[in-house]
Amino acid sequence: MKTTVKELPDSRAEVQVEVPAADVDKATSRAARALAKEMRMPGFRAGKAPASLVIQRIGFDSVLQEAIREALPEWYEQSLFDSGVSPIGDPDIAMVSTPEDEGQPLEFKFEVGVRPGATLGDYKGLEVGKEEKEVPDEIVDTEVERIREGFARLEPVEREAAEGDSLLIDFEGFVDGSAFQGGTAEDYLLALGSGQLIEGFEEQLTGAKAGEEREVKVTFPADYQAEHLAGKDAVFKVKVKEVREKVLPELDDDFASDASEFDTLEELRADIREKVGTALDGRAEEDFRLAAIDAAVEAATVDVPDQLATARAEERWERMERQLAGRGMDPNAFLQMQGKTREELIAETKPDAEKELKREAVVTAIAEAESIEVTEEEMVEALEHSAEHERTTPEKLLERLRASGRDSMVREDLRARKAIELVAEAAKPIPKGEADARAEKAEAREKILAPEGEKGPKSGELWTPGGN
Repeated sequence: MKTTVKELPDSRAEVQVEVPAADVDKATSRAARALAKEMRMPGFRAGKAPASLVIQRIGFDSVLQEAIREALPEWYEQSLFDSGVSPIGDPDIAMVSTPEDEGQPLEFKFEVGVRPGATLGDYKGLEVGKEEKEVPDEIVDTEVERIREGFARLEPVEREAAEGDSLLIDFEGFVDGSAFQGGTAEDYLLALGSGQLIEGFEEQLTGAKAGEEREVKVTFPADYQAEHLAGKDAVFKVKVKEVREKVLPELDDDFASDASEFDTLEELRADIREKVGTALDGRAEEDFRLAAIDAAVEAATVDVPDQLATARAEERWERMERQLAGRGMDPNAFLQMQGKTREELIAETKPDAEKELKREAVVTAIAEAESIEVTEEEMVEALEHSAEHERTTPEKLLERLRASGRDSMVREDLRARKAIELVAEAAKPIPKGEADARAEKAEAREKILAPEGEKGPKSGELWTPGGN
């Protein structure tokens, strides 16, 4: 596919695309076969007429229009890989020329937003705040308690049940005086306060003793998954067979030995502290790398047109929509929970979108200024996880990506990561408190000097290459 890229003002590009005749013919034949399924032609079973006869019957132009409608998204995507353009927002597509008969190419063009350019300032030797993370005793205590809970025992007691106790019960449920399917259980272990059963059930068993029988009255929620019970009042006849108390092991060396490979409680606590510290240090390093890039952005000049920031904000929300749908949640329900419209949410995230674009622009400019390259070995290594997931080798996956032009996405991601590491390694860490104090002073000066009503962008979320 032949592509020609022309830079336009306001971080936009125009791409001229020529689709080879072979690809046009393939799309036309595919469209003709699809149309054949809806046609009846003498001498052929329904849907079995050859593409050439379908084209002859309804005309090449009509089939071509259907082919374009179906194939244009694929051609557009391929043209992005071939041209190296990374789009931001939706394209404006226009046909330039269409074939009059088979065996001729097709031309279209599109205009789309692209990553803005950056004029770099200093990006090496920047002073950047770095937080020295200490592990609070409370975190260690919480983790020890979590492990301790896992070794708790439930022992029968002869007293009234209280929250935190567990009850061994039999129960049978009735709606309108009749037992219903799924409403009966024997030797069911219910932890009071756990919210295991329908709202109101557990509360009515507080204070019960072993051997006691009680009637529990509840109402099923209107959206209950079993539709025949939704919104219905129910009565459960419950027999309490045992009240069991949770008994936690003593916090001593014996507990540590049973719960871990360590002989003493102090050794267990030290191991927890080390692991949590490693995780916190990793987070501190990531924060430091991001702060280093933000310092480089601050020193650079990047112009982000308003419509580009809007387009990126829309992309961020569309990504969120896909993630919500993947978790089985309706994006509209999410908006209702937030009390906002789609447009309001997009407008709120525009400052973050603008900051994200500036980071990308500066990282790309640094990679170009430093002539950062990515080796074949680095490409293969980066694909190891994906290859394992797809049950192939990294080498074969790279070949597949290269054949379709998609290897450029992996390469650009790795170039960006290497540029970030370069800036972070060259940065000079200073205490985070000192860095924050400097930032506050700079912000105060900016407010004094800036015209009334102008505001700087809000801080954005953690950004990593490939996170668009």
